[in-house]
Amino acid sequence: MEAQEKIQGNANNKDVIIINRRSFFGVLLGIGSAGMGALLAIPVLRYVLYPLYAKSGKNTWTAVGDMAEFSDLSKPILKPLALKQVDGWSEVDSSQNVYVTKNPQGNLEVLSSICPHLGCIVDWHKGQNEFFCPCHGSVFNPDGNHVSGPSPRGLDTLPHKIVNGKLMVKFEYFRENVPNQEVVG
Repeated sequence: MEAQEKIQGNANNKDVIIINRRSFFGVLLGIGSAGMGALLAIPVLRYVLYPLYAKSGKNTWTAVGDMAEFSDLSKPILKPLALKQVDGWSEVDSSQNVYVTKNPQGNLEVLSSICPHLGCIVDWHKGQNEFFCPCHGSVFNPDGNHVSGPSPRGLDTLPHKIVNGKLMVKFEYFRENVPNQEVVG
């Protein structure tokens, strides 16, 4: 008897939902409106969030100079680069300096003028035949290898190639104060 009362009690507690034509179309209209709103929001959200997902940089190859300038290098040559960087919607024109030198094997190398310690600009000292960072005293060989000071590695080498008799370089920024060369942009 008690089991029968429980069953009848549960049946009485159930909510009965009555769906008529007006409520059905109201629900259908609500679902359709929400779907259309979501579809229209997608392009707006992509437009607003584009700078967060856009790749910065778009590094391009920049001409450093004619190969004739570098045929008989006895010391590193400082060369300015005009760079165009794209970051999201902004386009920035900037300039950086690179050193063109020869490695111990006699091949051309392009070195970043940015010290790998904390990002200061290194200078070439002819008298001492070395690169010197004025901020913290790091010293580098003419081929960019680390000699002394707090820098964790030598000067960063940049990708370069020769196209139609011109030396081209792809300027990159590297993570500072780490022992390995890590590209950041």
